[in-house]
Amino acid sequence: MTIKAGVITLSDKGARGEREDQSGPEIIAILESLGIDVRESEIIPDEQDLIREILIDYADNKHLDLLITTGGTGVSPRDVTPDATLEVIEKEVPGMAEAMRRESAKLTPHAMLSRAVAGIRGQTLIINLPGSPRGVRENLSVILPALEHAVEKIKGDPSDCAS
Repeated sequence: MTIKAGVITLSDKGARGEREDQSGPEIIAILESLGIDVRESEIIPDEQDLIREILIDYADNKHLDLLITTGGTGVSPRDVTPDATLEVIEKEVPGMAEAMRRESAKLTPHAMLSRAVAGIRGQTLIINLPGSPRGVRENLSVILPALEHAVEKIKGDPSDCAS
């Protein structure tokens, strides 16, 4: 099964061209190295309505299996990615976000400030990642072992989950 993915970088400065996006390309490189087909990627500002619109478009109209965001997951006033994500998902997958926070907390106490969420809209898995390349690598490494299985189940795979 080929997973079709999209990557959205949330950054006011990045969207204005004032900062080079390093996290989005890092996600794309990791996903493509695993054979995941990254079909969409863009940088947008930290605007909750716009984030919500793009998440809905990628899930409902572009029919992506996986949508990963990077940035906007902390506690600063402009960090609204989890809020927008919660508005569009139909089911939360808290274990993914919990696992990322648990493993990240072993490396930095700042991990406990992450508000990242993971959830499902239709047949699309949406995952929020932090906005740094290091944070992307650390968090993706935690969830990658479960990613393909999660997408298969979301798409209706009836096989047993036993490993």
